Amino acid sequence: MSVYAQKAETDSIKQERTQLDSSFLAEFEEIKPKQKPKVLHAEPLYIDLIRDLGARKGEKEWNLGAGMTDKRGFDEYEILVEYEWAPIDRLGFEVEVPVTLFSTRGELSPNLERPSNRVESLKLATQWSFLVSEKAKTSLALGYIHEFEFVDLNRLGRGDLFKGNVYNPFFIAAKRWGSNYHTLIYTGPRIVKEFNQRSEFAYELHSNFHYMIPGTRNFIGLEFNKEFHQNEFIGVLRPQMRIGLAENLMVGIVTGIPVSGQDRSMSSFVRIIYEPGFKTFH
Repeated sequence: MSVYAQKAETDSIKQERTQLDSSFLAEFEEIKPKQKPKVLHAEPLYIDLIRDLGARKGEKEWNLGAGMTDKRGFDEYEILVEYEWAPIDRLGFEVEVPVTLFSTRGELSPNLERPSNRVESLKLATQWSFLVSEKAKTSLALGYIHEFEFVDLNRLGRGDLFKGNVYNPFFIAAKRWGSNYHTLIYTGPRIVKEFNQRSEFAYELHSNFHYMIPGTRNFIGLEFNKEFHQNEFIGVLRPQMRIGLAENLMVGIVTGIPVSGQDRSMSSFVRIIYEPGFKTFH
């Protein structure tokens, strides 16, 4: 009898999770008057999206991110503040300001030079979801990021404010498998053009796999960031998790594990996500 009771309990839990998932997805993807369909996808935490795929008019989000990387002689700290919003269905915009600071640990080796602190750039971006298929649980999007690169902080006030531009068109393909498994590919070229310098070309290919906890937007997953630059392959595995602290507040935790590239080391990153006005039943 105990075996049958255990099996019945397991089936009951499975059925309850299925019902919870169905209710959550139905509410999240519910089509309101004059809105277009939207499919729930897990959004990567390190190289994040400009706005949700299939974004709906009026959606908005604040992000605050902070990370640290061991550079073997000094620590690199990255901080970012970004705001993203959707003025119409399926079109998102983003403004971001990333900052990089460096801290020396003890006496720096003579063959190492600590970089200057800097506000990296003023980053402006847009993203258009041109395909949202409820039947295939698939979304496709095109986007573009333009960065106006600032000079180092120690050069501010000595001349030009900007030192160049970064051009970064990209393509995104995402699919949800069943109710909980999510895959996403983010790819495109990045061209860095500093004033009076030759352009530098790199190609990025980021692949993602996530498992979303039933009935929530919490997930665990893996982001694999890959960059091809001047005959060098740079790859970083980023295991990650996202936890909801409130209906409109989430925190994402990321660990960076380098798998290739010179002078690469472990890193960590935390992203706080605040969505004003977002509400679900859970």
